[in-house]
Amino acid sequence: MRRICRYLPVFLLLFGIQFAHAQSGFDINIGFGSSQDKASSPVDLNSQTLAPCSVTGGTVCQSPSSLSGFFLGFGGNLMLWKRFGVGAAYSLQPAKSDYLVLQTESASAGVPGVKIQSRVGFYDFNGIFQPVNEKKVAVQLIGGIGGANTKFYENQTSSGSVLGNSNFSQYIQSANHFQVHGGVGVQFYLTDHVFIRPEVQVRYVTSFDQFGRNVVTSEMVWLGYSFGDRP
Repeated sequence: MRRICRYLPVFLLLFGIQFAHAQSGFDINIGFGSSQDKASSPVDLNSQTLAPCSVTGGTVCQSPSSLSGFFLGFGGNLMLWKRFGVGAAYSLQPAKSDYLVLQTESASAGVPGVKIQSRVGFYDFNGIFQPVNEKKVAVQLIGGIGGANTKFYENQTSSGSVLGNSNFSQYIQSANHFQVHGGVGVQFYLTDHVFIRPEVQVRYVTSFDQFGRNVVTSEMVWLGYSFGDRP
């Protein structure tokens, strides 16, 4: 699946150019927005598996961070008919987000905490229905399947009299999940080919245990270019 996502933008571009002079229309776009999910339940930092906190003694509990922040997206839509089409998109956090700290200074005096950071990405394969498709505006109802990927990184800071302050980050592991989604977007054409599309989506991500619920909300603003014929 990773290989599919890696080559998906190139495939969409090459496939869409073949339709540029046909009745079909092909859009490429870049998006900016955010996704949200609440934090999961507190975890036990003394457990190597970060198990949920218990009421027994000896536990050090901490709540992981919620999902939020800036997301960057890339995608393309192929409208095979005036009202029906298909599309694909990939959105991710370009910057890592702080997830939790495995160790506190109180646990080891003078030693900074080991920070765990996360980066979340979503890839979507869509069916598109356009109940409104006019020269200056199109309303799109979007739905489909895809996946969610959460990568985790260890970030640690140290200081010394010889080397001074240092910071390093290394990849730990990732978690993949199946997701289904649906949403709506309104595509406004600034010119015959250039458009802007505000869009909202709701995703149901199976077993999304890294966060507090399986439902993720997303808002994006897409900027794009349309090839081919339009009404």
